[in-house]
Amino acid sequence: MSGTVEGSAYGWFMTAVGAPLERRVLSATPPGPGEARIAVAGCGVCHTDLSFLVQGVKTRHGPPLVLGHEISGVVREVGAGCSPELIGRPVIVPAVLPCGECELCRADRRTICRQQVMPGNDRDGGFASHVVVPARFLCPVPPEVLDRHELWELAVVSDAVATPFQAVRRSDLARGELTLFVGVGGIGLYGVQIAAAVGAVVIALDVDDAKLRQAEAAGARATLNVAGLAAKEVRRQVRELVASVGASAHLWKIFETSGTPAGQETAYGLLGFGASLSVVGYTPERLDLCLSNLMAFDAAVRGNWGADPLLYEEVLRWLAEGRIQVRPYVERRPLSRINEVIADAHRGTLQRRVVLVPD
Repeated sequence: MSGTVEGSAYGWFMTAVGAPLERRVLSATPPGPGEARIAVAGCGVCHTDLSFLVQGVKTRHGPPLVLGHEISGVVREVGAGCSPELIGRPVIVPAVLPCGECELCRADRRTICRQQVMPGNDRDGGFASHVVVPARFLCPVPPEVLDRHELWELAVVSDAVATPFQAVRRSDLARGELTLFVGVGGIGLYGVQIAAAVGAVVIALDVDDAKLRQAEAAGARATLNVAGLAAKEVRRQVRELVASVGASAHLWKIFETSGTPAGQETAYGLLGFGASLSVVGYTPERLDLCLSNLMAFDAAVRGNWGADPLLYEEVLRWLAEGRIQVRPYVERRPLSRINEVIADAHRGTLQRRVVLVPD
């Protein structure tokens, strides 16, 4: 990469919890063996970033650190051992990059690889003009996807789209089954689309009417605003909605995508006979739960950390086919406004997932 381009490389660094992000020049160190340097097209702002910035969740690499893990861009330089054919390719950077060699990777459990690299957590991330990441699992974006989307929009594929895609896939959700999404913000909204595309009957729960209207447009058959409702009332009204759409009273597939204590409590409280709960959202807060419900209902709960990089190619095919819509649910803002965007996200005033684009 030329000195001129590299000299202009910058990132917005977290220096302390709660402090505004600071703009600094990035190091011009070339990518190491197996790595690629990417010119960032866009980086989505995720609830996880707020956890690091505001809630005091510790990053694995201490500050100063550039956050941001939802990244799309163009490969500009590769290190030793990488194919030079990657240079110039538009790519999606998976939010979790496994090593591909360890026991867990060989067992197809790549998302929990203990040598994994998560940009914006293990090393500098995508709130920058350039980012250096392991090249092995970069996902090239085919022309047919770029015919329908701009590259910056596709940043959200890295997490907001791919993560619920994996959660739905792992749940074995089938056509005609009843599924509930608790929280239809950035991740839940794409989960609604994916489940509806599978042919499931989707009911969306949230505390924001605007988000529920978006969920209806994305394929939800029914919605419920649970703001101020006691748990017993939520269960009663959900059962009525299930009956109104003609779905089964049992074997529900529930997805917790709010990343809030209230959302997790609501989702767990909806478990019934033969139900399953996929925990996709994250909060550091603890809950008091009756685990015996799992025994009594023969129910199941599982977590979902990121998405297997091998799924990204299929996710992009769905986008090319129009089975998943991105554009109506993203908003482009310049990276220089990052602190303003973070403040809006913390206040909960954003109605679309913001993708920050280098100025």
